[in-house]
Amino acid sequence: MALINLKDLLNHASKNKYAVGAFNVTSINFIDPIMEAAIESNSPVIMQLAEVHFRYLNLEHIAPAIIRAAKEVSIPVCINLDHGKNFDTIIRAIRAGFTSVMFDCSEEPLDINIAKTKEIVKIAHSVGVGVEGEIGNIGGEAVGIAAPTPHEASAESFTKVGDAVRFYEETGVDALAISVGNVHGTYKGEPNLDFERIEKINNAIPIPIVLHGGSGISDNDFKKAISLGISKINFYTEMSASAVKAARIFLNENPDCISYGDLAKIVQADVKKTVMGRMEVFGSKNITASDKTLCISCDESSCGLTEPQFKPDAKTVVYDSLVDLITKEVLQSMRK
Repeated sequence: MALINLKDLLNHASKNKYAVGAFNVTSINFIDPIMEAAIESNSPVIMQLAEVHFRYLNLEHIAPAIIRAAKEVSIPVCINLDHGKNFDTIIRAIRAGFTSVMFDCSEEPLDINIAKTKEIVKIAHSVGVGVEGEIGNIGGEAVGIAAPTPHEASAESFTKVGDAVRFYEETGVDALAISVGNVHGTYKGEPNLDFERIEKINNAIPIPIVLHGGSGISDNDFKKAISLGISKINFYTEMSASAVKAARIFLNENPDCISYGDLAKIVQADVKKTVMGRMEVFGSKNITASDKTLCISCDESSCGLTEPQFKPDAKTVVYDSLVDLITKEVLQSMRK
């Protein structure tokens, strides 16, 4: 099975009213359970590496492992850079073979966000890589040993419909992450999503919209958000916290344990269980079954989509040609 482009995958999700789970990898031990969950759920999946999590892993070392695993499974896999903040990081991810990058310049004024994102789109699209942008303020991502301080969204930072339209029209992004009451990390109190805003943004722009800060949102709210247009859901904090809890229980029950391998197996089993649960809630379970619209087998040059409205010659990234293509595009951009 080939890696799939973010644009093709999310367009399929948007049309068929389900959301694809995007799960962050912060350890090589996360790769197998996330893949196994997708295979057993017959679900497409997005594997993510976040720039803020580079403190835990080496991008160039782990990317080949994820790509190899993706090409050996029978379901569509998109590999995405999550919250890339710097130009260098974006280029590193593209060179490593990612099929999608998220460029997050949302902390900047809208004009600057648009200008910088537009350049990233130009470069990424030249080598067949999808781009996710963001407007509005979703808050910082969870990093560090201790749980982050719970926080709540500010209505002042919510994504404005007009800004979403302008951002899409001027940048050409393939997907847009929006702020509608969602936050990264842990929520202070109960999440309060602005469903009316989700629907208005979805109706105003012709690209899939993305919900970050999925941990802590109820199943019913997820389903309602998806019905109104959410096509990609980022999910990490709750997955990580559950895995740590499983490890803590195992160590308490086995205080003499000195086998990291056995501990890792416990963590992997919990990650797999969590991911499978989310895939069912997100509506992506059995999307790739033989009687559905995503194929369950294809060659290495196909995007994995067989519906006629998608171009049949969609290609995944070919690493051998990336350096030359990116260098040419960057030099052309610098000359302008």
